[in-house]
Amino acid sequence: MTDNSRDRLVWVEVPATDLNRAKGFYEAVLETKLIEDNNGPQVMQMIPSKGDSMCGHLYEGKPATSGDGSTPHFSVTGELTDAMDRIKAAGGEVVSEPIALPMAAFFYAKDTEGNSLAIFKYND
Repeated sequence: MTDNSRDRLVWVEVPATDLNRAKGFYEAVLETKLIEDNNGPQVMQMIPSKGDSMCGHLYEGKPATSGDGSTPHFSVTGELTDAMDRIKAAGGEVVSEPIALPMAAFFYAKDTEGNSLAIFKYND
């Protein structure tokens, strides 16, 4: 039997050719500080979630080519238009207009490394 009491997505790993540039991008867009973790074989920048938990990390690696790879969706609390402005100001690219869903809206973008991502906002 399947346990549906937990979120299906538990972690995301985002590759970056320039870890410091990617860190600055995600800090600006998500309006949070990433947490450096160098306890393993390579330095990672941890992406915080609610409370003391983490939802993923950035690591030095090769991003997928444009149009390939996964697309993590990150939630924001502010307006999507503000997040679009932050993406552009941080060196990323907005690639779609907001897409409305019954309970939320989101848009697609690319980070400074060329990775696909989406910014998601629940309806108030």
